[in-house]
Amino acid sequence: MPLVTASPSATSSSEYTARHLQVLEGLEAVRKRPGMYIGSTDGRGLMHCVWEIIDNAVDEALADRGNHVLVTLYADGSVSIADQGAGIPVDIEPRTGLTGVEVVFTKLHAGGKFGGGSYAASGGLHGVGASVVNAVSARLDVEVDRGGKTYAMSFRRGEPGIFADPKSGPSPDSPFTPFTAGSELRVVGTVRRGVTGTRIRYWTDPQIFLKDAKFDYDRLISRARQTSFLVPGLALVVRDERGLPDTPGADGPHEEVFLHEGGISEFTEFLAPDPSVTDVWRLEGESTFTETVPVLDAEGHMTPTEVERTCGVDIAVRWGTGYDQRLKSFVNVIDTPHGGTHVAGFEQALLKVFRKQLEVNARRLKVGGDKVEKDDIMAGLTAVVTVRLAEPQFEGQTKEVLGTSAVRQIVSKVVERELTERLTSTKREFKTQSLQVQEKVVSEMKARIHARVQKETLRRKTALESSSLPGKLKDCRSNDTEHTELFIVEGDSALGTGMAARNSEFQALLPIRGKILNVQKASIGDMLKNAECASIIQVVGAGSGRTFDLSLARYGKVILMTDADVDGAHIRTLLLTLFFRYMRPLVEAGRVFAAVPPLHRIETAAQGRAKGEVVYTYSEQQMRQVMSQLAKKGRTVKQPQRYKGLGEMDAHQLAETTMDPRHRMLRRVTLTDAENSERVFDLLMGSDVAPRKEFIVDSARELDRERIDA
Repeated sequence: MPLVTASPSATSSSEYTARHLQVLEGLEAVRKRPGMYIGSTDGRGLMHCVWEIIDNAVDEALADRGNHVLVTLYADGSVSIADQGAGIPVDIEPRTGLTGVEVVFTKLHAGGKFGGGSYAASGGLHGVGASVVNAVSARLDVEVDRGGKTYAMSFRRGEPGIFADPKSGPSPDSPFTPFTAGSELRVVGTVRRGVTGTRIRYWTDPQIFLKDAKFDYDRLISRARQTSFLVPGLALVVRDERGLPDTPGADGPHEEVFLHEGGISEFTEFLAPDPSVTDVWRLEGESTFTETVPVLDAEGHMTPTEVERTCGVDIAVRWGTGYDQRLKSFVNVIDTPHGGTHVAGFEQALLKVFRKQLEVNARRLKVGGDKVEKDDIMAGLTAVVTVRLAEPQFEGQTKEVLGTSAVRQIVSKVVERELTERLTSTKREFKTQSLQVQEKVVSEMKARIHARVQKETLRRKTALESSSLPGKLKDCRSNDTEHTELFIVEGDSALGTGMAARNSEFQALLPIRGKILNVQKASIGDMLKNAECASIIQVVGAGSGRTFDLSLARYGKVILMTDADVDGAHIRTLLLTLFFRYMRPLVEAGRVFAAVPPLHRIETAAQGRAKGEVVYTYSEQQMRQVMSQLAKKGRTVKQPQRYKGLGEMDAHQLAETTMDPRHRMLRRVTLTDAENSERVFDLLMGSDVAPRKEFIVDSARELDRERIDA
């Protein structure tokens, strides 16, 4: 379809006539408005071009034509995608008089995925992917193995022709001769009978893309891994020959192979961030629907025709102990990050099924009169939702939202039938898991209601409202959240010293009794029942888990003040686990700190005119260095005082070293990589002992024995 734009020379309505209109034909429209087709001209648009070609190669695997795709990043900035599919048709297309290869790469909305029967379900749908990539490329080469021969054609910014390449290899800067009288699909070699496939290599056009646009290797790896999960048996190989620093291929060509036979069940396990409550459940089914679409008749006219479609539904779900949810949705292996009708149908069925089951088991599960909501069910859920159908309707070329309305009802019915069967199964393993997941949903519902009530009743700060806070909290007077600080201290002895050392205007103290519950292992219900955990959540005042609202936090800083020994480190780790699991936005905002109390107090005697001085040190090594330096100066040093706990410090010492903002040292707890942090917390604090034991054994050689506090 031509793209019509208005010329900027039209300055007024009287001067604006038809001659000011520009009609952009074919690939010229793509080069004029690339963002309309690939989303942007930065790195995201660059990667979208790669996805378009990879998706076409994967479509061949979906059609059972080939099971191997090779993606190669070259040092000259080009990228190639090779598949073992049927190969692009090389014969003449009758309406245009061009070969199939030239039609695919130069004509918008041309391809074999408009209902001709060649592809039952595919990711390439609009017939613009290959031609758009060609349009925004400085050079594109295509080779097709078909019928015992290898055919080749090259393009420069969408125009077919021939490059005069030197012996050093192909380059977009090589002399180019466009075809004039007619195009030529060259035969450049032979292959064995039965060998088919397509190889595409292209160089992006610097006239189109921003200078800093680069191929993102990590995103490419992630996409390749994801696709291999979605197409079991497909081997996706990514080869990096760029030799870029700080990449796996920095020291030479690097290759990664992705092949997963377990499909979306394996994908769900890979995505899951927490220990399991249920196994991975597969919910599968299919149904048909009719829709009216324009179909090209024998005379070349588009005629509205009612056609019957088949929609296949394959969903994997798995509930874990956490509250984070991970839902990935796909249509014909195309990622739909913003969902669509298939996700809406899935969520609709989840809510309907669980409400019905909890109503049946209300007395057993102590549901009460409250109704479960969608978020209660989705907490801790990892799900992969996939549907396959011919010619799905997407919102735009970037295919981020599915719009085919009939899919919603089909997915809903399949999920309702299959999930009900699992939740009501009399098989022992399913029965146990069904009860566990229903108990978890009820716990999430109660946690949500508890958090809502807490938010409604806990406000800062009137005499009436402050009475609802724990009695052991020693609150501050200020209402200014920007400057207030909550110190979580270990034990009553530290509380007593802290009370005398603090500035009561803006510093609050909350004592805890030793080691709190390890919430990485415990359920959310057990966590809420634990007095220490409940007190901390109540005092912070912003809720917990998915209901946590950072804007309601009662303090600007939360400071963990524990003893400078092994037990203190353990308590600090348990507290950090609580904040990471249930108050993560506080950590992400950089509002959680660890106090750094000193280990030693070194006091020198007065000598002549030199007054005695006090030096605090924070490690054995630092203490020895300070002692050595003082000895060299001839200073007399009293016996260093070794602090075993905060309670051993005088109030003025604690204030000077740990609590007074003018002198203290704090360590900010940061979260740079949530996934890696999740794995570390699960390794160190989770219920699976074997990986932790292996970690301790492997790390024993690196342990500095001097750091053992014994």
